[in-house]
Amino acid sequence: MSKLKVAVIGCGQIARTQHVPAYVKSGLAEIKYLVDGIIERADELAAEYNVPHTTSDLEKVLADPEIDAISVCTPNASHAPISIAALNAGKHVLCEKPAAMTFAEALEMKQAADRNNKILNIGVVNRFNTAVNKIKELVEAGELGDLYHVYCSFRSHRSIPGLGGPFTSKAKSGGGVLIDWGVHFLDLIFYILGENTKALTVSGAAYGELGRQIKEYVYTSMWAGPPVLDGTFDVEDFVTGLIRTSGPTISLNGAWAQNIGEKAMFVEFLGSKAGIKLQYGGEFTLYTSKNGMLYETAATFAQEDMFAAEVKSFLESITAIEKNRANIDHTLVTTQVMDALYESAAKGKEVSL
Repeated sequence: MSKLKVAVIGCGQIARTQHVPAYVKSGLAEIKYLVDGIIERADELAAEYNVPHTTSDLEKVLADPEIDAISVCTPNASHAPISIAALNAGKHVLCEKPAAMTFAEALEMKQAADRNNKILNIGVVNRFNTAVNKIKELVEAGELGDLYHVYCSFRSHRSIPGLGGPFTSKAKSGGGVLIDWGVHFLDLIFYILGENTKALTVSGAAYGELGRQIKEYVYTSMWAGPPVLDGTFDVEDFVTGLIRTSGPTISLNGAWAQNIGEKAMFVEFLGSKAGIKLQYGGEFTLYTSKNGMLYETAATFAQEDMFAAEVKSFLESITAIEKNRANIDHTLVTTQVMDALYESAAKGKEVSL
């Protein structure tokens, strides 16, 4: 069987470190084009992986009948327009998270995929994480009993990425820590809970405090930096929220930056029989009781490369024309809830979905 031909749009960190290596590793695809507005960045990556063509002309790539699929690895503001253009051109799409800056944009993307009978996957990579899937199995088997609450924390001390640049401009990113980090936590939670769990109401608050004075912001390291001193900061660096669902309640606290010198990246699942604490990106511990005794069980297992699994599953989904767990149909709830959290924060009151 001939390999699928793909193009990677955007040659920043996520493309360099994950998408391009995963396509090469899959054995199912060949990368024909690397596309970037800064052609030198595409050329450098192409030389590393022997990709034959680089260009800044997206239309040229979409007009190439050999291209079966694209990965969208560009800033958030371009996710929807690039994905929709590619779908309309007859290409399958793997779009990095978040699907779009708003729920309305994400719906337009889904409609384009349906209209053109193409696969549209979103880069919710934790759906391919071994620990997440082990926890999903335990929840579905009833090992936790009545699951009544889920709490997640995604907080860091001073970690605003590229302060003053695209990450902290709402027009380019759609938001701050919620849409950047929170999307992963919320999506893995809703994935574990299953699609029968419906979000009902959302209450949230968002603050942009520590990044407001760009020149005075103190930090030890800055991913996507250095800071743009005359740039823009109009997004949240802290978010909190409560989501009522048809199943358990969900609460969250997230911070790119906080005046607490600790990092907290975890999800807690609280059940009537047992509870689980997942360290984000790592392993988990199950807590329960039996015969008058308390137990802690640290789960250990071989971790699959979730990015490689994500890309391989996307390619297999294209071949079979079957929607997988990362299809936009299954991930819209995450965008909808983030939209509602921003709406609630702006209005200062709870909103219904």
